[in-house]
Amino acid sequence: MRQGYLISNSKPDYLEHRELEALRRQHQLILNAVGEGVYGLDMQGNVTFVNPAAAAMIDWDMNDLIGQSMHKVLHHSHLDGTHYRRDRCPIYAALHDGSTHRITDEVFWRKDGTSFPVEYISTPMRDEQGQVIGAVVTFQDITQRKWAESVLHQANEDLELKVRSRAAELYTANEHLQELSALKSRLVSMVCHEFRNPLNNIALSVSSLDRYDKQLSLLQKQQYLLGIAANVERMTQMIDDILVLGKLEAKRLILSPQPIDLVHFCQDLLLQVQPNQRQLEFTGRFKTLLARTDQTLLRSILINILLNAIRYSAEGSVVQLSLSQRKGQAVFSIKDQGLGISPEDYPHLFEPFHRGKNVSNIPGSGLGLSIVKQFVDLQKGDIKVESELGVGTTFRVRLPLSFPLPFKR
Repeated sequence: MRQGYLISNSKPDYLEHRELEALRRQHQLILNAVGEGVYGLDMQGNVTFVNPAAAAMIDWDMNDLIGQSMHKVLHHSHLDGTHYRRDRCPIYAALHDGSTHRITDEVFWRKDGTSFPVEYISTPMRDEQGQVIGAVVTFQDITQRKWAESVLHQANEDLELKVRSRAAELYTANEHLQELSALKSRLVSMVCHEFRNPLNNIALSVSSLDRYDKQLSLLQKQQYLLGIAANVERMTQMIDDILVLGKLEAKRLILSPQPIDLVHFCQDLLLQVQPNQRQLEFTGRFKTLLARTDQTLLRSILINILLNAIRYSAEGSVVQLSLSQRKGQAVFSIKDQGLGISPEDYPHLFEPFHRGKNVSNIPGSGLGLSIVKQFVDLQKGDIKVESELGVGTTFRVRLPLSFPLPFKR
């Protein structure tokens, strides 16, 4: 009869203890190696374990944290310093509702009273029966992430501002291009219209001189030739105005201020203007008034206004040019007894090619006052207009008596 043996699969106690100890050390090594902060809580919210990363981030000794209320240690206040009530803390909510809570926008507090932004997860721990016996909290310092987000946010804002600015520039450029396109269309229309009449007059005069050469008297021939010369002068003036406008648009006009006696300048200017059955008068309180200005621009300003005054005044009427001085400025006033300006034309008075609604068939390009305004602006002056329909118009131009040295615009 064989002797029986009882074989047991259970391990001796000392072996189980060694395995548990090895497992505990392994878990401890894992906790120590984890870069995120990790700590455990019992049901009262007191610390049961904590890893080195967590202790280092809040600047506490690991042994000093065991048994303490972690809420009082690192989660006692909001970012603004106000009290953080424990019954509203998501970390402790895991102990009561058994759910995992993840928060991404709160702060933890260090031992020295400073705070840092954190992202954390509070996970309930359960025993073999599924009962909650505590919680494990894992957190990480997201200061660098917040900084990167802030930098990215600022970069996005800067980019958005640049995009808006660029869009505004493109919109303005597009509007400017549309204005230029409209300006070119008006220019072509004006040139075709304004050149056609003098060209027709010239062609008619030449034809008459050729056809009726023997029948025409010397005086009649001279009148035809004067008419041709006047029409040529009219077209030449329009071409000059267009060229000047182009220089102004391209900012290529060079100013050349020179010493000048404004009284003699105005008197000589009136002698050069053909009044065409109108009377020209000059008034001023000074025998001489010295200034330093660009004579070419000043001549163009006054000539354009004077010719308009003559053009829109009835025969026999008076056009007055007066000169005065006020606060370091020369004041030129040109007053006529002409048609006057309609109130609806005031906002567009100095726009290129704009002509008043009441000018009828009186010839003109609509460029003169636009050039006048830009010439006045170039010399740091200003221009004002007063007008009454059927009574007359007064243009008042103010220019500095002393202009800086030449410069290029």
